[in-house]
Formats: sequence, structure tokens, C-alpha cells
Amino acid sequence: MNSEIKKLSIDADRLWSDLAAMAEIGPGVGSGNNRQSLTDADRDGRLLFQSWCEAANCSVSVDPMGNMFARRAGTDPDAMAVMVGSHLDTQPTGGRYDGVLGVLAGLEVVRTLNDLGIKTERPIEIVNWSNEEGARFAPPMLASGVFAGVYERDWAYARTDADGLRFGDELERIGFKGCERGDDIAPHAYLELHIEQGPILEDEGIDIGVVTHGQGLKWLRVTLTGREAHAGSTPMPRRANAGLGAARITELVEQIALEHAPHAVGTVGQVNVYPNSPNIVPGRVDLTIDFRHPQTDTLIDIETRFRAGVATMADEIGLGFTIEDVGGFDPVAFDAALLAQVRQASTALGLSHRDIVSGAGHDACWVNRIAPTAMIFCPCIDGLSHNENEAITREWAAAGADVLLHVALEAAGIAC
Repeated sequence: MNSEIKKLSIDADRLWSDLAAMAEIGPGVGSGNNRQSLTDADRDGRLLFQSWCEAANCSVSVDPMGNMFARRAGTDPDAMAVMVGSHLDTQPTGGRYDGVLGVLAGLEVVRTLNDLGIKTERPIEIVNWSNEEGARFAPPMLASGVFAGVYERDWAYARTDADGLRFGDELERIGFKGCERGDDIAPHAYLELHIEQGPILEDEGIDIGVVTHGQGLKWLRVTLTGREAHAGSTPMPRRANAGLGAARITELVEQIALEHAPHAVGTVGQVNVYPNSPNIVPGRVDLTIDFRHPQTDTLIDIETRFRAGVATMADEIGLGFTIEDVGGFDPVAFDAALLAQVRQASTALGLSHRDIVSGAGHDACWVNRIAPTAMIFCPCIDGLSHNENEAITREWAAAGADVLLHVALEAAGIAC
């Protein structure tokens, strides 16, 4: 690569402006966003993204899961694309940058190449994956999972939110149920820029995280069934309190994670109590359980112990229960050759870097099954994410996007 190419940089002000403009759609109660998957706000964010991509001379297509692909043509019409992207959907109290940075940095890569008149041999596709967060429809990374062949499409369409609305129906409602992509579904390579969602890079003053692995994840949904009863007149020994079971499950998750320290984490992230009345003993509780660990054997042991613990607890209290496996993946190792390019680009740009393991799940974890994949992290302030106070700096965003630009250009090849 010649010296002029080595100096290439994205337009940091333009990227920062795009991030601010997208954050205006689906504002949260504070400084963040509530742009959950397949809501009207998600639709509006998609339409804005589509308009930007079309203005950048990309052809935009949508697959049956609502995944959006904006293609900048390469000089070789038969070449597999280099795919860059992430997701635009957020948590109910999400930040401005989780996922969004990766999508809009991909757009900025294309705009920069357009500005400089650089043609690539391979097409470059910017992707916005549907329902990465899993906040409204479990499991997370649902649509990239269908793309990678992990989930069946009809199963994904049947996922429901807390109000019983189906994913497939809501996808059609917002107008983003697209068509089959054909035979070129797998990319030549997939690159995802993301905020770290942890404190390591900022604490160590490192510019770029080279994501070598992703933790394994297991998502479970537990339904506890007791008996509704009057809160005042039902003696304590006569109760079958599903709420008590939920409390004990929360303690069980904490205990199991701590016993598998230091790498295990366990979370009860969602609890729905029925009938949710102040003077009725809960007759049913639904909970989601999130366990993560970087070793497959340990993750299996965690799940085994959890299932046994729930059975024991339910027997003691007199509850019925079901445990549904709603998603997860084994620990992920990303492509060594692409990771070497991330390190090389960081060094060439004068950016400090270190290898890092992702504690969060990402669409890259599924795409890694069908194509060489690499992830790039930039720091986030105080390691805060899935929070409306999530924040990064303009300089961090630009540094990550510059690395993404160089690695994407290396993978796509400069046309002669």
C-alpha cells in the first residue's frame, strides 16, 4: 500500500454529526435512545440510514429478516463483498453509540472512498442487522442468526414481545420485510466496529481493542407457576408464591456466577409478574436469565447447576416451572489474518492497541460461522453501556473508523 493510502482518514466531523442526527430518532428520557427493534422509531432510523446510503450511491436491499444491505459496487461484478456494519436498534434505555457507531462508521468508510475517487475490486456492503439487542424480541442477534443459518426463519418470525406481538408481523408492519438475497449471501469478510462496553481500554489509555474472542452466552427463559391468592387472608405456609421463586432464582444466578469467578457473569435481566397486583400473591412469573463465560465446558456446567437449582427450589415452594432455551452461542475465536490487519492498521496510524475479549454478544459472533470476521473496539467513558449516559469521544470514534477504513480497503482491494 503506497504512502498516500497509508495516510487515509475518514471525515471525523461528518461521522460525529451523523451519530448526533441518528440520536434524534427515538430519544430516551435522558441523553440516550429508546429505538427498540421493529418499533416506529426503528423504522424511522432505518429510513434515515437508507436515505444517507442512497445519497452515497449505494444500492440498498432488505432481506426477509429486515437486515439492510447498502452496497457500493466493486470493479469485479462476481466478487464476494466485504461487509461492514452492526445495528441501529437500542435497549429501552440505550445509548447513542452501541451498534450505531459500527453502522455509521461503515457509511463513513464508503463516503470517504467516494470523496477520494477510490475504487475497490470487491463490493463493500454496509449492513444494519435487525434485533441485535433482543430487548423486545428474544434472543439477541436474532436476524444475524438467521442470516448465518443458526435459526430457522419461521421460528424467528414467531418470537413475541411482552405484548404478544410477533416479530414477523411487526417486521411487515414497519415495511421492512424484504426479499431473498440469492446465492451471494456469505461475505468475503465481515468487519464490525463497536464500543467496548467495558472499562479496560479507557483505564489503560488504549486507542483500539483488537477483539480476539467473544464470550460464550446462554439465554434462558424461566416460567414459574404458583397459585394466585389474597395477600391478606392467605397464611404463609399455604402459599405457592411465584414471586418468592423469582427472588430465589435471582440469588441462585448470583451464587453460580460468583462460584465460577472471575470470568463468569450471570444476570436476571427481565422479570414479568402476574397478575402484578399489590394485594395478590403472584401466580406466575416469567424471567430471562443471561449467563456468560469464555469457556464452553464451564458454560455447560453453569447451565446444568442452574437447572438443578431451579428444580430444587420449585419443589420446596410448591411451584411448577419450565425452562426454555431461547438463545446463546459457544465462545468465539475471530479470524487471525483479519486481526493481524487490525493490528497493522492501528500501528500504521499511530494508534495504541491491545488484544481484548468481548464480554458482550455481537452479530459478528454469528457471521463468524460463515465468513472470516474481525471486531474492532474503541473505548467508552467509564465502560458504561446499555445506559442512556453511555458516551464516547469524537476522537475515539474517528480512530476506530480510521482502522475500519484501512482494514476494509485491504480486504476489498484497490482497483488498478
